[in-house]
Amino acid sequence: MTHTGGFQDDDFWIEFYDFLFSEQRYTQAGELLDTSPLLSFPAGARVLDLCCGPGVFTVPLALRGIEVTGVDRSAALLERGRKRAADAGVAPRFTEADVLEYRAEGRYDVVLNMFTSFGYFEDPADNARVLRTMHDSLVPGGTLVLDVAGKELLARKVVPPKVVQRGDDLMVQTDTVLDDWARLRSDWVLVRGERVTRASLVWFVYSAVELRAMVREAGFGEVEVYGGFDGRPYDQDAERLLVRAVRTA
Repeated sequence: MTHTGGFQDDDFWIEFYDFLFSEQRYTQAGELLDTSPLLSFPAGARVLDLCCGPGVFTVPLALRGIEVTGVDRSAALLERGRKRAADAGVAPRFTEADVLEYRAEGRYDVVLNMFTSFGYFEDPADNARVLRTMHDSLVPGGTLVLDVAGKELLARKVVPPKVVQRGDDLMVQTDTVLDDWARLRSDWVLVRGERVTRASLVWFVYSAVELRAMVREAGFGEVEVYGGFDGRPYDQDAERLLVRAVRTA
């Protein structure tokens, strides 16, 4: 079986769910909300978790008393998020919408886009449009936190192939650099018994300089770059590429 629809294909998310959204990832999200200075939000803050998937951050934010809305185009992932929220005894708002069509003018104090959920549109103009949506969804003075795997970090680990085993299931991920480091393709092979599933994702990757420039072009007045959720500099010891930006007008 082969999936080529990538992030727009619900079958892909269902098939690879256990590898993409492990319990460890949910635990990590909660720990980050408790410890990261970049994810410290005041009581009563209205948070938009854009491209929220199954609510990895949406649910723990709700558990912490934050008014949070999770938006994603995948009905399958949103259903997982709703179930997880119900099991946890909270009721964040989940909205099924294409990020290119979603509109919430000046509604939120914070916009989150986490775990490299940015850059997947084939047309670069659409990725820039997503940043403008993030900007326009914020109140003046509101904050964007954007978390991706930076180009500089990916250059250290695109080889060798990554092998992950969960129980009897095995996944192999192979990354290929495209277009002079403009994009990356990830080819995944999942083996479950005698069943083999293949999938491929292609997305744009950004250096800190490139992403900062894009965020400023989207209208943000204050833009800061960090190398981890602990607020470390984006240097040779960076673990992630995080941008925190403020809508100033």
